[in-house]
Amino acid sequence: MVYGTRADAEALREEIERVLSTMGLRLSPDKTLITHIETGLDFLGWRIQRRRKRGANRYYVYTYPAKKALQAVMAKVKTLCRQVGTNQPLDALLLRLNPVLRGWCAYFRPGVSSAVFGYLSHYTWQRVWGWLYRKHPRSTWKEIRRIHCRVGSWPASEDRMLFNPEKVGTTRYRYRGTVIPTPWPTAG
Repeated sequence: MVYGTRADAEALREEIERVLSTMGLRLSPDKTLITHIETGLDFLGWRIQRRRKRGANRYYVYTYPAKKALQAVMAKVKTLCRQVGTNQPLDALLLRLNPVLRGWCAYFRPGVSSAVFGYLSHYTWQRVWGWLYRKHPRSTWKEIRRIHCRVGSWPASEDRMLFNPEKVGTTRYRYRGTVIPTPWPTAG
């Protein structure tokens, strides 16, 4: 990130290209982006963007899961619900779904992810219930719930429950200023 004009950022990019060329490296034009922070950018699955804080007139830089990352995990959930046949027990589906959901949520936990986790939770619940309806085509919703749920309408087998992304608490980066140790000598 550069505090300055677009010309400052382009000059810095050219300087970086010169330094990297001496090492035999180069910047990829497809992956190098100069944009305003309010427009935002996607980086390693994260969306980084400056927004106004809700209920205030101050602006902060927020990181939250990018739409592409959310679509990828939703596609994975959909694929897993299709791959696991309805002739198998619910436990077989949960064994494949839970690690995917748990890992995705662990990666995006440090950002502003609560709303996205809620959306993913709802989507996963719908997919698993669709799978259960295909497994028991002649049963009612109450019968399926009695067989495959322990608490409320959240799917569970004898050994495990479906991982609920909505229950994952998010952690936010806390600014610590000069308390963070640095491996570089201080100019002084």
